[in-house]
Amino acid sequence: MKEKAVVKDIDRSMYDFRYSEDDAYKVDEGLTPDIVKQISKEKNDPEWMRDFRLKSLDIYNQIPVPDWGPSIEGLDMDHIVTYVRPHDNKMENDWENVPTDIKDTFEKLGIPQAERKSLAGVGAQYDSELVYHNVKDSVAEKGVVYTDIESALHGEYADMIKEHFMKLVPPTDHKFAALHGAVWSGGSFVYVPKGVHLDFPLQSYFRLNAKGAGQFEHTLIIVDDDAYLHFIEGCSAPKYNVANLHAGCVELFVGKNATLRYSTIENWSKNMYNLNTKRARVEEGGKIEWISGSFGSHVSYLYPMSVLAGKGSRSEFTSVTFAGKGQNLDTGCKVVHAAPDTSSYVNTRSISKDGGISTFRSAVTIAENATGSKSSVSCQSLMLDDISRSDTIPAMDIRTSDADVGHEAKIGRISDDVVFYLMSRGMSEEDARALIVSGFADNVGKELPLEYAVEMNNLIQLEMKGAIG
Repeated sequence: MKEKAVVKDIDRSMYDFRYSEDDAYKVDEGLTPDIVKQISKEKNDPEWMRDFRLKSLDIYNQIPVPDWGPSIEGLDMDHIVTYVRPHDNKMENDWENVPTDIKDTFEKLGIPQAERKSLAGVGAQYDSELVYHNVKDSVAEKGVVYTDIESALHGEYADMIKEHFMKLVPPTDHKFAALHGAVWSGGSFVYVPKGVHLDFPLQSYFRLNAKGAGQFEHTLIIVDDDAYLHFIEGCSAPKYNVANLHAGCVELFVGKNATLRYSTIENWSKNMYNLNTKRARVEEGGKIEWISGSFGSHVSYLYPMSVLAGKGSRSEFTSVTFAGKGQNLDTGCKVVHAAPDTSSYVNTRSISKDGGISTFRSAVTIAENATGSKSSVSCQSLMLDDISRSDTIPAMDIRTSDADVGHEAKIGRISDDVVFYLMSRGMSEEDARALIVSGFADNVGKELPLEYAVEMNNLIQLEMKGAIG
């Protein structure tokens, strides 16, 4: 398969451009070193980052496309746009200065309201570029850094980024990690100093609006020793009749006795291929909490991973996935117990409807030196009709006899008796089934701030009515 890169709004004298139907200028070239160099020039990369991109490109060209999960044959890499910049765009920290068309999109998504009401800081990305970033003065005064990662590459934290960038998710991890390393653009950098506890969350929102485009944002979060952070990530995209790609990367570093809660609500459109990679490293006594709600994309490969590197470190993973018509969502998580007395807890719910396919994969590894470790995996699936499918594929690699490991899986249908009972209390059958599904997904809802739990329940209601995608 020949991969083709596309760049918008660059120096047009360098390449032979053609005008497309979606008002985009596209490069009639393959994903060559020259194009990656041009992206690097657009981003004003330091030299080491340019070299990193080129090495990632070499790896990308050598690694085959994954063939062990859902088919991604519909993802035509010959026509995926790898870089999109809104016209006349620069990042703003004053919402009023954001371009009107972009601002209108985010206003409808509730980003400014959320910032005013309950967030310590907000970042908003539109296609390939961060268009807005702001953090409250009271948070900045504590030494918390929350900015776009590209600006941070040239500031006082440049060495910290160089030390951590794609160290948890190296380009050799898989083909789309290598692609990310070559063409990444946008994303956030967060640093929480030692002992600092943020009472309110930080949030980044990613909107992919361009037809046939890819989004490759990079999120790097470092929570230092004895610190606490809740970070919320939201994602959405409109539906087009061509494939879109999301191949972002999230790297989380949790220090000693620190806690990071990472919440994600995804509402991708049904033409999206979601091939995101998320990974956390947790030091002694630290804790990572993953909260995930996935309600979109045509195909997903998504398995957040926790590396419990320090003694007594912990991981909790709580998720709900909704696969509707035309969706094949292959999701789950991975945990590596690499130190003694570590613990992990996995609690997932998956819902399939109208022929949707939901697959849960878990991989728990307990190393030989991880004595006294504990792991519990629980996955429950709810199928709403006779044409949908749900599978559970757990894998456990236990290399010490001094460990406590358990797994349970349940797959079922909505009880007709329960539906009848709710209908006898005046509810319609549609509302009764939606209420049951909302209750089934409550494991995620109760872990989210109120406004996000409401959003998740609204997404479930819309999915039940077939109103999304």
